[in-house]
Amino acid sequence: MKNSFGSTGGRKNRRGRGLRKEDLIKIYIAGGAVLFLIVGILLGSLLSKGSKDEEEELDIAEVEESIPEEEVAVEATTEASEEEEAATEASSEEVAATDPQTTAPKETGANVNIKELVSASSVGENSKVTYGIDVSKFQGTIDWAKVAGTGIDFAMVRVGYRDSASGEIKPDTNAKFNMQEAEKNGIKVGAYFFSTAVTKDEAIEEANWVKDYIAKYSITYPVGYNCEGFEKETSRQFNLTKDDRSNIAIAFLEQIHKSGYTPIFYASKGELAEDAKWNTSQIEKSYKIWMAWYNQDTSNIAKGPAYGGQCAMWQYTNQGDVDGISKKVDVDVAYFGYDGTETAKDTSEREVASADVEALMKFDPVDETVTAKSVTNLRNKPSQGADSNVVETLQNGQTAQRTGTSPSGWSRVTYNGKTLYAISSYLTTDLNAPKQQSAAAPVEDNSGLKTKFASCNETVTAKEEANLRTKPSVTDADATVAATLKAGETATRTGINNDVGWSRVEYNGQTLYCVSSLLKAVE
Repeated sequence: MKNSFGSTGGRKNRRGRGLRKEDLIKIYIAGGAVLFLIVGILLGSLLSKGSKDEEEELDIAEVEESIPEEEVAVEATTEASEEEEAATEASSEEVAATDPQTTAPKETGANVNIKELVSASSVGENSKVTYGIDVSKFQGTIDWAKVAGTGIDFAMVRVGYRDSASGEIKPDTNAKFNMQEAEKNGIKVGAYFFSTAVTKDEAIEEANWVKDYIAKYSITYPVGYNCEGFEKETSRQFNLTKDDRSNIAIAFLEQIHKSGYTPIFYASKGELAEDAKWNTSQIEKSYKIWMAWYNQDTSNIAKGPAYGGQCAMWQYTNQGDVDGISKKVDVDVAYFGYDGTETAKDTSEREVASADVEALMKFDPVDETVTAKSVTNLRNKPSQGADSNVVETLQNGQTAQRTGTSPSGWSRVTYNGKTLYAISSYLTTDLNAPKQQSAAAPVEDNSGLKTKFASCNETVTAKEEANLRTKPSVTDADATVAATLKAGETATRTGINNDVGWSRVEYNGQTLYCVSSLLKAVE
């Protein structure tokens, strides 16, 4: 056989007088050229890899700097620490949103044989593409009948979290309501848990807690492990290695499977790819991967994301608009479905769950007796929306016990054995205060708003800081914050409604609305 130099030629040379000098020079030149070419190829490959690694490191650094302090997003010993965990969950979403990779690899997540992964389904898992959302208390009170009308197949419900400060496991205050109502409206349910476990024992404890918490609900879709923010110095997990975190996650997933549920591991594409932050290549061999990756081409979403690893479920946006949900919501596509709906593992009678009406509003605890300055409505929710009902009316001289106040201008009170809500500016702790005269009757306007305002004209400023909104509401999805008025800055108040506690103001050429109790007149 011949090679580049000719094997038969080698034998001839050994039989003859040897190579001439000119032949040797030619061979040396040819060999040197080949060697130079090989070195060049190797060097180019190394430089290319180094450039790619540098780009990936830059991506991660930029993401870490962009971790937001979300107003509404996910957990805590106090509400403040819960908000910190909301920002932590959002940080992974930022990784998903800012990852710049757009070149499609040889295979996509949709081509993975999902059935080969660990599953505990008893109703038959299939390869249909299904569409869903994932929700927590930070979506507020969801109208699941409307959600069902959109064609959503499934909902991944956050059921709880381990407090980032105390390490205590706590339920999501809307979890049972969300599972109950999704199930009632024919939407198949999955679940996930926000973990800050620092040992495998803690991870197993979390999985067992989840197993007990969801036992009375029909959990058909997987149960997810969600862990984020571990590179922040304030995190319980800050000193853990990638191996530590991965082993902890696997302990949770194994225990979920032993409990009879299908496990799934959630992380962003930036954390998953090339084992960047997790031992992905190990985890994906046994467990479904739920990947967050935003701003990608979704024109052919049924084929899956342009990602070379395993992706059983793709969270492709956190800016979804879904009928029945007033806030933006994460939207997912799963490359699997189920032939039926699972039966709850505990079929004994369960309590009827109610929505957490304070989910989107922080209340600071107080304990004080109050009365109405004149007369005020006590509502079942801290809202004047259509879903809020007047339950009682508090007159001046009648007393209620105030148990919480919100910066949004609401008070939580106990009255006749009920927990109700009133506009703070219409209450007073001076139980002997004389009854105030009612404000002038509101005049009609053409704004189209249900809230009508009595005309006035005065200069106001914020007592400290006040949001100016496009509508007189803190719960309406369209009532966005258009500006923030700070103490010392002024606006012109052109209308007031003392029944609901809102003011209409003119600010920088815009007509906006503000909770009246956050404003004061400028003398």
